[in-house]
Amino acid sequence: MSRQHSDLHGKLIVVTGGLGILGHAITQAANNMGAVVALIDRVEPRNADHGATLVVSGIDLADAESAKDAFRQIAEKLGPVHALMNVAGAFDWNTVIDGGVDAWTNMYRANVLSAVGASIAALDHMGSGGAIVNVAAAATTRAAAGMGAYTAAKSGVLRLTESLADELKARGIRVNCVSPTVLDTPRNRADMPDADAGKWLQPADLAQTMLFLASAQSKALTGANLLAGQ
Repeated sequence: MSRQHSDLHGKLIVVTGGLGILGHAITQAANNMGAVVALIDRVEPRNADHGATLVVSGIDLADAESAKDAFRQIAEKLGPVHALMNVAGAFDWNTVIDGGVDAWTNMYRANVLSAVGASIAALDHMGSGGAIVNVAAAATTRAAAGMGAYTAAKSGVLRLTESLADELKARGIRVNCVSPTVLDTPRNRADMPDADAGKWLQPADLAQTMLFLASAQSKALTGANLLAGQ
């Protein structure tokens, strides 16, 4: 077991969008710390190599009842939730004119409402000392062409983080956010073949940052947004 963030040993960490690249990196790192990991995703696992104790699939986190059902299943089998990692989200490049209202609605639902739904559902099973870690994006500082809907949605995640952090102070639950630059994933390499991938953020490094925010080592932080990557 890694000594880093060893206070997470035996604690339950729930990762939404857990079957993706970042979710897998968080699961591996959390396992190395001795944590118990449960994953929530829309899709079914392709194989048993996900590394989690429990996977709850077929869940639409933007739907309140679906989200609550997922966390009920997790709590019944694994107990109280220590930390929620809101990784679930989506990216789509669309100009304002070509994407239309649907593009904005889809990005808001996938990125903001999924985090809202998961957070509300998790809080039914989270006590004092718990933590919620959201994922926004470094690109929120200025939206380039085709990035309006995505960056607006990720800006919403930042505002959710700040508001929920303030609301949960009295309960002793911290809420923080990470804003990564470009993650080094197969999809990003395929979409940007001419970019210098050597400068991109490794999922394993972002996972460590998120687990830091879930640990007692970051107990002084709530409502914070950490920029990750170059």
